Amino acid sequence: MNVPANLKYTKDHEWLKVEGDQAWIGITDFAQHELGDVVFVEVETVGEQLGKHEAFGTIEAVKTVSDIFMPVSGEILEFNETLTTSPETINKDPYGNGWVVKIRMTDPTETSGLLDAAKYQELIKE
Repeated sequence: MNVPANLKYTKDHEWLKVEGDQAWIGITDFAQHELGDVVFVEVETVGEQLGKHEAFGTIEAVKTVSDIFMPVSGEILEFNETLTTSPETINKDPYGNGWVVKIRMTDPTETSGLLDAAKYQELIKE
């Protein structure tokens, strides 16, 4: 499984890429592999302020439907519109073009509670 060192991770298998007070959120390579072929992504929270651990959208795969959670508190600034017509981008490029939302973090210090790549790798090996 691909686990880039420059990202932060959650135990729920989301990743966070931080740039200043903004961040991009997606699901990990492990998560997309477990879900199977992604067929639909829904995010109706653009413009909303959400707390850490709140669901901001859902991912529907052939096997199941799964909520996607906020790794940190923030305002949803943008949904990756590519996923509207090509949800399988999450399967092909989960850490690049398969990002789900861009946010403005309310409290960037919340990232200190997230997992680094090494700790996330330990989690998925269990």
